[in-house]
Amino acid sequence: MHPQTLRILALAAALLATVLFFSTQIDGYLSERMFTRISTSAAVILPIAVGQAIVVITRNIDLSIGSTMGVVAYLTGDYLSGHPELHPVLVLCLAMGIGAGIGAINGILVAWGRVPSIIVTLGTLALLRSFLVEYSDARTITTASLPQWLVDLPQANAFSIFGIDVRVTVVLALASAVVMGLCLSRLRAARRFFAVGSNPDAAVMAGINLPMVTLLAFVLSGALAGLSGFLFLAKFGNITVVAGMGFELKSVAAVVVGGVSILGGSGSMVGVVIGTVLVDTIDNSLTRWELVSEFWRDALLGFLIMAAVTVDTFMSRQLSRLSRKES
Repeated sequence: MHPQTLRILALAAALLATVLFFSTQIDGYLSERMFTRISTSAAVILPIAVGQAIVVITRNIDLSIGSTMGVVAYLTGDYLSGHPELHPVLVLCLAMGIGAGIGAINGILVAWGRVPSIIVTLGTLALLRSFLVEYSDARTITTASLPQWLVDLPQANAFSIFGIDVRVTVVLALASAVVMGLCLSRLRAARRFFAVGSNPDAAVMAGINLPMVTLLAFVLSGALAGLSGFLFLAKFGNITVVAGMGFELKSVAAVVVGGVSILGGSGSMVGVVIGTVLVDTIDNSLTRWELVSEFWRDALLGFLIMAAVTVDTFMSRQLSRLSRKES
């Protein structure tokens, strides 16, 4: 069986075990209300996890993704408060466009400035948060200033399955993962992300424009952070300068737990989706589980990242040894 398939099956088993465990600890856990709570929460994280996965596949990382999401949520909400007549599709394009622009700045600095991505995105993380503080001038975006269609969006149902309603926001988030998953598996141009992450030198020798591939990865990451910013604005309505803070950790956790190698070159969107749901299920469940403090929630996310990286490194070494023996 292919290693990626094994990882997905292991993730699915871990998710099932997590749900079964918390169902014995929390009253009314297996309910439509809890499903809606977790699915809509995971929907906000999923697009930034997909974007983070693309960047990580190219052997980079985007630590500014949470700040990008916060800036997009605030700027989009601020613009809508003065232009409530703007069409929903144009609002979504605006949010993703702002995010893509921020991602392009990161990509240019990494691809042509040759600055390590962790340094660049740490810098833009701080700069974006500082910009938001200055721009907002302590003002909060409230639901009262937003158009009614956006306020109603989180409660809008796309369809029902087994009598359980699935929200439109969940469908939007899943669509981003499905589209990117199909592109990575079907489009030859998108396979260049894997080539660059697996062996940058070999990719250059094969004629791949490494700086352009790196730039595109960050632009996509920024655009998907813009989508998350739009979903964040719709879900919460009241946006402050701390919007999106801490989502960097959640996106990295979802990606590495989802089986995307932190060393680049491998990963799947199916794993990212399951990893996102697993991380958010644990986070939401611990919130309702009174035995665990908020400190331990963050500590557990950190532990999940370390465990996932350790397992990934171990599996990579074992596969390398098997390949050498076969050859």
